[in-house]
Amino acid sequence: MLDEAGRSNSLPQEGASSESALLDAYSRSITRVAETVGPAVVRLEVRRRVRGREIGGSGSGFIFAPDGLIATNSHVVTGASAIDVTLNDGQAFQAQLIGDDPDTDLAVVRIAGHKLPSVAFGNSRALRVGQLVVAIGNPYGFQCTVTAGVVSALGRSLRSQTGRLMDDVIQTDAALNPGNSGGPLVATNGEVIGVNTAVILPAQGICFATAIDTAKVTIGQLLRHGRVRRARLGLAGQNIQLPRRMVRHYELARDTAVQVASIERGGPATRAGFEQGDIIVAFAGQVVSGFDDLHRMLTEETLGERVAVDVLRRGRRQTLQIEPEESRERP
Repeated sequence: MLDEAGRSNSLPQEGASSESALLDAYSRSITRVAETVGPAVVRLEVRRRVRGREIGGSGSGFIFAPDGLIATNSHVVTGASAIDVTLNDGQAFQAQLIGDDPDTDLAVVRIAGHKLPSVAFGNSRALRVGQLVVAIGNPYGFQCTVTAGVVSALGRSLRSQTGRLMDDVIQTDAALNPGNSGGPLVATNGEVIGVNTAVILPAQGICFATAIDTAKVTIGQLLRHGRVRRARLGLAGQNIQLPRRMVRHYELARDTAVQVASIERGGPATRAGFEQGDIIVAFAGQVVSGFDDLHRMLTEETLGERVAVDVLRRGRRQTLQIEPEESRERP
């Protein structure tokens, strides 16, 4: 079509049409995710006895196996005397806690169901910053609330309630509120790529999810053992800053390390010959720049194995052989 000056005026209409098509595609993506994953998202009502009183709480979760296995957050269900689960279609069940891991803020519960709607796990390593994601949960009790946003950052670290550092955390601006905890973070293909775990209040649009690749490992151990098996050394220590001359002399890759403050009598560190004041700079050939590094390295794979630990002691670098044992501690 031409205007009075003989110029075409079709471009603005084409631009508007293109924008409308993009918005329609965006809307269809969110709708498809909600229809695919929404039926598998559940509401958890939790009761606990605290100082002789029963208190309640709530959160979200999602069914990942048709026979009633549900993933959620540890802080939603830990210490529960009763867990009630309500499905998206209104069905209600009593749930049994299979296991929880406060260090990754993940838990698994089971309900007595079969052929239930369930989610598919994705691959969080394939995520890209800026990618569209959808969060589904039950904030403030509003069943199956859907919010959308993008992946704001990858590989964040977040301190769990136990004090251990959680790595590989996804940051998103998909709106989360109290009650969203334990719900799924979903890619547009309908696969779960994270477990919503935390918000920073009163900040806007800063929310976090445990990456599904981490969750898969944790969930697998909870199903096998009812807990996550981790190793311990039987010592307490503190992060220290090393003098520059010491870093140069020993050709260290980092200028921080862990200094042993105390040693548990009869524990692995005692048997390995550790002494108070030892400075740990490497574990199994990997650099140790702080206690968070040691926590990451003390995995199930180190149990029952002799591991080389490099320490600085009285002006010398030496290697001790330690056999970590399983940690049974709870926060």
